[in-house]
Amino acid sequence: MFVKDVVVQNQVGLHARPATFFIQKANEFKSTIWVEKEERRVNAKSLLGVLSLGIMGGARIRIIAEGSDEEEAVNAIADLVDSGFAE
Repeated sequence: MFVKDVVVQNQVGLHARPATFFIQKANEFKSTIWVEKEERRVNAKSLLGVLSLGIMGGARIRIIAEGSDEEEAVNAIADLVDSGFAE
């Protein structure tokens, strides 16, 4: 299992467009990936799950992956979040 905490950089958080980029990136990997905010954990490959967390700009989230490419998956998703989703 590989875990990394990141702060959402874009002001509006993970609304529909950035959340779509987030799950598309998660789906590039074989590992099981979760995103966690304030003790709530959802499947990072699920758009409804990610949107249900209501992640706003400045929020701290935890990305967790387990599988053959777990470290690569977490780092790629963390880089995407750090980039602010080009917004």
